[in-house]
Amino acid sequence: MSSLSVNQNKLQKRLRRLTAEAVTDYNMIEEGDKIMVCLSGGKDSYTMLDMLLHLQKVAPINFELVAVNLDQKQPGFPEVVLPAYLDELGIAYHILERDTYSMVMEKVPEGKTTCSLCSRLRRGNLYTFADEIGATKMALGHHRDDIVETFFLNMFYGGNLKAMPPKLRSDDGRNVVIRPLAYCSEKDIETYSQLREFPIIPCNLCGSQENLQRKVVKDMLQTWDRETPGRVDNIFRSLRHVQPSQLADAKLFDFASLTVDTSAAPRFVDVMNL
Repeated sequence: MSSLSVNQNKLQKRLRRLTAEAVTDYNMIEEGDKIMVCLSGGKDSYTMLDMLLHLQKVAPINFELVAVNLDQKQPGFPEVVLPAYLDELGIAYHILERDTYSMVMEKVPEGKTTCSLCSRLRRGNLYTFADEIGATKMALGHHRDDIVETFFLNMFYGGNLKAMPPKLRSDDGRNVVIRPLAYCSEKDIETYSQLREFPIIPCNLCGSQENLQRKVVKDMLQTWDRETPGRVDNIFRSLRHVQPSQLADAKLFDFASLTVDTSAAPRFVDVMNL
């Protein structure tokens, strides 16, 4: 076995294990689920589909996978890439054709980032289609680093503590979103996608400027990871071990009612009366 295949095997086992742990910890997939796997053509969604296909084979429950790609009619989008790949896999899939690109170009001033509006339109179309096909869950390819980045973006620029939960119910209650790669690092996913030679479709076809705020946070986290390995892991771990009484949100913890516990044992012992 070559060193490349050995490395690929170890990496694949790690990603499969972490995916299975996340799915189990958050009860992401249940018996009889129909999972709509949102496939963008990027490294994350390809890896997610690969992991879910394996899980489908080995899990003690039965569930269905349906891949869905939203063709937003961006100029130069290689329409044949995903159908060819999915046909080869033999998985059921749908290609949604929605010209959200024109809408975004019409509403966003030239030179401004289009990612926010584009994301909202994409999400709305996918939510609606999940409803149409009777999907019980929608799987998105966000990974651990996406979650940590979003946490800092909200803290630095939004003044609140929130991130991307591994499992989420939509505001209208009609969709449940799952993120099976929540425990997986972007570095591992990047390496795995290269080893597997997934047919990557670039995400910058629209010519939009990069989200500068997210880039600042990503660069910060990557610097930390180089200088202090394990720090990003610890940050993500902290998101799973929140102690509301040690923060300052009066809606999350009843600080107002805190009083001295008169039944508590004395801190000091009166040695004279022993």
